[in-house]
Amino acid sequence: MVFALYDVLLLLVAAGMVPWYLLRRAFGLRARRGLRERFGWYAPQRLTAIDGRPVIWIHAVSVGETRAAIPLIKGLRQAWPDHALVLTNVTETGHEVAGAIAELDLCLFFPLDLSFVIRRVLDRLQPTLIVIVETEIWPQLIRAAAQRNIPLALVNGRISDRSYPRYLRFKRILAPLLKQVRLFCMQSDLDCQRIIALGASPESAVSSGNLKFDMPMTLAEADSALLRSRYRLPDALPLWVCGSTHDGEETALLQCYRTLLEQGAELALILVPRHPPRVPAVGELLSAANFPYRRRSQLTAESPLLAKGEVLLVDTLGELLSLYAASDVVFVGGSLVPVGGHNLLEAALVSRPVIFGPYMHNFREISRLIVDAGAGSQVQTAEELPALLTRYLHDPQWGRQQGAAGEKLVAAHAGATIRTVELLQALVR
Repeated sequence: MVFALYDVLLLLVAAGMVPWYLLRRAFGLRARRGLRERFGWYAPQRLTAIDGRPVIWIHAVSVGETRAAIPLIKGLRQAWPDHALVLTNVTETGHEVAGAIAELDLCLFFPLDLSFVIRRVLDRLQPTLIVIVETEIWPQLIRAAAQRNIPLALVNGRISDRSYPRYLRFKRILAPLLKQVRLFCMQSDLDCQRIIALGASPESAVSSGNLKFDMPMTLAEADSALLRSRYRLPDALPLWVCGSTHDGEETALLQCYRTLLEQGAELALILVPRHPPRVPAVGELLSAANFPYRRRSQLTAESPLLAKGEVLLVDTLGELLSLYAASDVVFVGGSLVPVGGHNLLEAALVSRPVIFGPYMHNFREISRLIVDAGAGSQVQTAEELPALLTRYLHDPQWGRQQGAAGEKLVAAHAGATIRTVELLQALVR
């Protein structure tokens, strides 16, 4: 009865959204992509890459989960070279990032979690294994997989301090679902304890570590001189990259930048909004504050080098790690406003010191590790930023020491991918 009601409610939501998106598309406005795929309808040519091959279906809801899944996808490709790897996303930005992962055979939009849609998708994909990245609970998918005896695993799972009390309120509904999940690869012992408390079978939950410690870095991302040339950045000018910023943060960051410039600091700023649709609004903010800026998408080999006091506004996807590697110091957004923070390990991976604000409840353990390792600095208010940035500028050796500490931290915690792949292999066997 509960799942029938869930179907009805989700169908009502879809019935309201689809006409709205179609209307926006008819008027040439931004509309949701992949509507047919979200209802499980695929053009025949879309599935030719997986025809006749056993399929592993991986689901990562958005950009962060997709990037976290890259080491796992590489590990799955090595473990199952003959299988087709299919990745689904909910968001369009996640879908774009997925399209650049060479090991994938097919990228699709995640279907609506309606019973009849899920059945249709399972009929078409015929997966031998389903892997959900981080804590995504899709009731109809879990039920359908269990009914068909398809192993389903949740990997890199975490349950934040904020979400745990919410899940507990729905334990009576969650517990039967969680018992149908064959394997939980959780990021920490605490996450294991929490998923078991919510109803998962104790024998199915394992603390396997965080996949984000295994994120790959290419040689190009390790070459700071090459990166500075690509982004038209001068060799000698210190660079502050503010990544994954949210509404309310850019104003504070620009105020800090202005304060430093008025104090005579040699510095250029690179702003990377978390959500690309916000780029025009951030551009208006820069214009209103009289900051000269250029967009990343407009750079050419002939563009002048970024100068002191200018801003590079990044309106592209998949370049955050490279921009961090080109920088001298990094700020990670979602932390000055109560979003919960974003991944600090990308800065540590490229040996850069990282600054973040007080709101890190989605990455509490990682932020603690960064501070304990001396790999970054946490501020409690935006007013602390100018003094902290001034110290990094006047003492670059301190920043290099923090960057080296971050690199050691990542190396010390690596290995989650190997453990996760081994557990998935045992599950399939």
